[in-house]
Amino acid sequence: MTADDIRTIATTRARRPHDITAAADHRRRRSDLLGESGRLMLIAADHPARGALRVGDDPLAMADRAELLRRLQVALARPGVDGFLGTPDLIEDLLLLGALDDKVVIGSMNRGGLVGTAFEIDDRFTAYDAASIAAAGLDGGKMLCRIDPDDPATVQTLQACAHAVTDLAGYGLMAMVEPFISHRADGRVRNDLTTESVVRSVTVAAALGTTSAYTWLKLPVVDDMEIVAGASSLPVLLLGGEASVDEEDTIDRWQRALKLPTVQGMVVGRALLYPPDGDVAAAVDRTVGLL
Repeated sequence: MTADDIRTIATTRARRPHDITAAADHRRRRSDLLGESGRLMLIAADHPARGALRVGDDPLAMADRAELLRRLQVALARPGVDGFLGTPDLIEDLLLLGALDDKVVIGSMNRGGLVGTAFEIDDRFTAYDAASIAAAGLDGGKMLCRIDPDDPATVQTLQACAHAVTDLAGYGLMAMVEPFISHRADGRVRNDLTTESVVRSVTVAAALGTTSAYTWLKLPVVDDMEIVAGASSLPVLLLGGEASVDEEDTIDRWQRALKLPTVQGMVVGRALLYPPDGDVAAAVDRTVGLL
């Protein structure tokens, strides 16, 4: 990506916004969510929409859109990468770049719970809805579902997620639910990654909506993954999480979790897009090799 590439995208948006709709209409779609490996490997980049730009010690790592798009194009072009999960702005940038043909594309839906705000747990649907996902020819929608026992706003998020699951199922599209039990500590919302709390979040998320036929779960890799992944019969995608300096330990945890019967693949963002050594292609290839 160069300044000219970004200028071209901005000019297209300013002068020919209908080109975005045309690019979505003409995108080559896959007939099957699962790849040749029988697994699903997605690259995620919906963090910026919640103001989550930090990677490691750099608070603005994901703020440079040209650099983020460059890294995404490298990752999406690697063999074994099945698709992308993102917000409308990034999906549309990638559509204009022709980077989403033959890929599974999942639209991120609720980005209203901005990081570090008093209203963070109120994860309102501020991006895609089910109708716009279907109209754009995407393959499903992803929603964050944080459950804070001390915050009354949680029930609104639960209800909104339930409606989204129902609406996506009405279009025959995947509903990817990412649940957590969360608590506010020292002014920040933190996810509880104990086995008991993650299992509890799984059982709540699995029952959202009028049908679970199209529901998949996006879950963190924690201790006792056998218990976590066994808490429902729904397909599970492993959440990659933050980039880690202990890459060997991360790979080992992913590898063990991928052997569980309900686990169907992975959704990884910053850990692959911003690896410690900066080599996106190598990081992606190594993770794909686990599948």
